[in-house]
Amino acid sequence: MQLTFLGTGAALPPGDRVQSGYLLQEGDRRLLVDAGSGVLHRLAGTEIGYEGVDTILLTHHHIDHLADLLPIYKARWLAGEDALTVVGPPGTQSLVEDLLSVHDYLDGRLSLAVRELTENTATVAGFDLTAMPTRHSMEGLAYRFEDRLTLSGDTKEFQGLVDFAERGSVLIHDCSFPDGVEEDAHTTPTKLSRVLADADLDRVYLTHLYPQTDGTHESMVRTIESVFDGEVQVAEDGMSIGVR
Repeated sequence: MQLTFLGTGAALPPGDRVQSGYLLQEGDRRLLVDAGSGVLHRLAGTEIGYEGVDTILLTHHHIDHLADLLPIYKARWLAGEDALTVVGPPGTQSLVEDLLSVHDYLDGRLSLAVRELTENTATVAGFDLTAMPTRHSMEGLAYRFEDRLTLSGDTKEFQGLVDFAERGSVLIHDCSFPDGVEEDAHTTPTKLSRVLADADLDRVYLTHLYPQTDGTHESMVRTIESVFDGEVQVAEDGMSIGVR
């Protein structure tokens, strides 16, 4: 399984990061998780392009995770593709309908399927996943893919999410701000280190980075590695990792 970080920024993305987006691939299976602003352009720069991904999985409905949803829809239509599937938490159906009601000329251009995840397990684009609720300012879901890799989405830190991720070996976790920023909908390195101290994980990647983290990435990693035995990296746009 390969995961490519298309977008590792947040609602205030720095110039070298676009908003949230992750491309998961294995063989002929391809899945885009989140589609924030700029993700369409990052996807266009991959080998498979936006033509090669017909399913988008949303972690939640904040705009920095779905701003490129309709631009991807339109790009696929104009490129001659014929279908798109959008999957996400409850409310995804009405979200997509409302977006298309504003841009009604797009409605019907693709064969569109929308699924809402109401159970904690599902198969999406051929990937078996398990979902659990996050702790954020809006209802959202973290996803564990085939008991190998967990993507937190936007969330504050909590032990239950780390326990959930330990069924796999890799955790991609929100670490939006450096220490010293008071924030209850995301997390900081010290707060995250407290729940990772005894975690049975091989690798942790920090993502969803606000500009406030610029210049602090090395110290963020050191803070977590001081208590966590595995590898810690700050994710970058365009980085790809393999997960067995």
